[in-house]
Amino acid sequence: MVVIQREEIELIEYEEVFVERDYLSPEEGEFIWNNYGKQISVNFPSPVTEGQWGFTNQGWAGYIPVNKGLLFNLRPKVPIQNIFRMLEYAWDLLKLIPSRHDYIQCNNLKDFFNLLAKLLADKILQRGRRGYLKSYQDEYRRLSYISGRLDLNEHMKTPWNPYFYCHYQECTPDIEDNQILLWTLYIIIHSGICNAETLRVVHQAFRSLHKMVQLQPFRSKDCLNRSYHRLNLDYQPMHNLCWFFLEYSGPQIIKGEHRMIPFTLYLPTLFEAFVARWLKENLPVELDIKEQEKVYLGENGEIKFVIDIVIYDHYTGKALYVLDTKYKLDEKMSSGDFAQVATYALAKDCMDAALVYPGDAGHEMDAVIKGIRVRYLSFPLDGDLNEAGERFLNNLLEKKQFSKYYSLGSLKQLNL
Repeated sequence: MVVIQREEIELIEYEEVFVERDYLSPEEGEFIWNNYGKQISVNFPSPVTEGQWGFTNQGWAGYIPVNKGLLFNLRPKVPIQNIFRMLEYAWDLLKLIPSRHDYIQCNNLKDFFNLLAKLLADKILQRGRRGYLKSYQDEYRRLSYISGRLDLNEHMKTPWNPYFYCHYQECTPDIEDNQILLWTLYIIIHSGICNAETLRVVHQAFRSLHKMVQLQPFRSKDCLNRSYHRLNLDYQPMHNLCWFFLEYSGPQIIKGEHRMIPFTLYLPTLFEAFVARWLKENLPVELDIKEQEKVYLGENGEIKFVIDIVIYDHYTGKALYVLDTKYKLDEKMSSGDFAQVATYALAKDCMDAALVYPGDAGHEMDAVIKGIRVRYLSFPLDGDLNEAGERFLNNLLEKKQFSKYYSLGSLKQLNL
């Protein structure tokens, strides 16, 4: 049983931590349960918990500020440097950092958050010194002079009024490209985990933008699939950083509220994206990969499966492997997991299925049901990820003849 002091509660994945009843007020406990029950399992004081509060991290990494005096530090069992490497593969995020040495110096996610927040603020300030992007926007206002096209019908309704209803265009920086940046800075400021130096730079960037741009809420998906050209090409890396902060921050808050916003990474999702991206970069060229493939069954497609990873033969288009990632540490394959991936393979007419776990490679499972082979494969996260990935790929492909020396990973290593 762990009993700790107030200010910060460290929660390691799936390990319950207990604190005394007086540590939290009932209102604080209910607030955590209502708002962050997905990230933290809450056991209220009872005879079962010996009158204490019990908290369990449900597979997340990051920080959840409850108030100015209390912060939950959600710590993964995976080494923090490997979390950064997984992010690098999964989201291409760390390519935005000028030097890999910068994030190697990060000891925790708070340092990493500050590194990216300061990087975004610096990029915004650099752009501001050159001038923020402007665009012509349609306006319709009453003016003391005629500009653009006069709305004669409206004007004739009140001919005694000295002001004119006009349709015109105005060149303004108050456009979506800049509004996304401003909203992200607002989210960062309210995160409650920035250090003083980062907060100073972020505030400076926020003030620079807010002079000419209105604050409006955005979602992470608003940062994706945007159009870039010669004049706004430097906005693309900034929007990529904005996506990261908006995707992993908590629910958007309404202007005027001052509650701090959490920053959390869901490790099962990160593991799934990392494995898929690693395979995409390292599979032999004869193989193609498709992520999050949807399969519909039934007369009207009322049953839907979403398969994590399907690997196809590039030339025939036949599904060769169906993979389902399971972020379960130190656990063996369950019967439910087995049935799930076997059903996926059956739906894709594929004879080779595998469940991919980050746990110990000592766990083994290799079974056949109705001609479908189902295996347990391990992609360990506690050591060198590239070495672990090579072992995983070799176990997956076994001795099948693919272009070993001309896989994407090999070409990358040869700088070709």
